[in-house]
Amino acid sequence: MIQFAWYDWVGFAGTLMVLGAFFLLQAGRLSGTSIVYQVLNLLGAGGVLVSLLGAFNPAVFALELTWVLISAYGIVRSLRRGTSNQASS
Repeated sequence: MIQFAWYDWVGFAGTLMVLGAFFLLQAGRLSGTSIVYQVLNLLGAGGVLVSLLGAFNPAVFALELTWVLISAYGIVRSLRRGTSNQASS
């Protein structure tokens, strides 16, 4: 029987978040610039990063760290855009 550590479960949850966000984007249920989409990507990539505590993989680390940074950029950009849109209303 395969035994999973807590960080493996966090990684699986992260993977489900990223895949779920991508599915919802493709299904037209989310916009690629929506906060929900960006947060799902940020948390999902963060979960995969946590899973690397078990077995470090430099390529996956680089991918997921970049994914987190781009998602954070998208969140900040969306929040700034929302603030400026509210100010001009």
